[in-house]
Amino acid sequence: MQAFFSDDQLLHDPQQYMRLGRICKPTDLPTRAEALMGTLATRGITVSAPPEAGRAALELVHSTDYLDYLQTAYARWQDAGAFGLQPGIEVLPNLSPHGQRLGPCPSPSVVAQTGWYIGDLSCPIGPNTWRSVLRSAHAAQAAAETVRADGGVAYALCRPSGHHAQHARAGGFCYVNNSAIAAATLRQSHARVAVLDIDAHHGDGTQQIFYDRADVLTVSTHADPAGYYPWYTGYAHERGASDGEGFNLNLPLPHGSGNAAFAQALDQAMAAIERFQPQALVMPLGFDTYKDDPISVLKFDMEAFRLAGARVRALGLPTVVVQEGGYMVEAIGAALDAFLEGLQA
Repeated sequence: MQAFFSDDQLLHDPQQYMRLGRICKPTDLPTRAEALMGTLATRGITVSAPPEAGRAALELVHSTDYLDYLQTAYARWQDAGAFGLQPGIEVLPNLSPHGQRLGPCPSPSVVAQTGWYIGDLSCPIGPNTWRSVLRSAHAAQAAAETVRADGGVAYALCRPSGHHAQHARAGGFCYVNNSAIAAATLRQSHARVAVLDIDAHHGDGTQQIFYDRADVLTVSTHADPAGYYPWYTGYAHERGASDGEGFNLNLPLPHGSGNAAFAQALDQAMAAIERFQPQALVMPLGFDTYKDDPISVLKFDMEAFRLAGARVRALGLPTVVVQEGGYMVEAIGAALDAFLEGLQA
């Protein structure tokens, strides 16, 4: 098993995000990646820095205007002062346009574009955010290229995470969609690719990117969004549209669910994947389902992650594992170890 991570991914160091009307300390800390790296080292898994690869793979799933914004936003923000005010320490929106966003932002203002492209107050852009985002995407791309060439399993230690990032919109700590990038990269040589997302939160960005496509099956197990982020998507009736109708499966779990409910959802997910007969799998892997995670509403223990690894192993597909959430730094290393134990048994 090969793993990919760049030290540049530690540079993104958010200082704030809003939760329930309060500016809170961030949970997406660089120490998350360091804890996961410790587990890989203990297991003797070599971690390589992904090659520098520009934006080509990102442009498979994101619009060029959106990527241009992410790449330039912080520098432009420094000159955005108005009404006698200096801009804040990070780029954050103070407005949000109503209705559907169609195409690029009509205004050249970085203030307007921030409202257009940043979907919530959990995605601050700091001086090094773009560099970390780009290198996180490169880790997913490198893992997918490895699986394309050699089969087997590759792990992308992506940080920042990505599964909430839509075609042209950031949200939920996510700026570009690493899992979608991996799936699109695999699609260059594999006719059908399945995505199995087991993060606590619905992978709304991944769903949005592939919602009208029949070549990528998107499956997500997650906490019921009626009372949990991302609130507006992740419901069982969302099945895809146009050519993609029937190729999106959401398996929301009641809050408080534990391992047994997760095992039943995995049974449904595996059955759908087997019917689809994909040639490769992408697994957005989140550990924020753990019972003691600071933002969890589910009650999984380590055995759930071991089970998930074993079920992926049983599929026998070339697989890219892409790291998503998990914010209890003291637990995520053990969670990854349990997953790898199931995967590699």
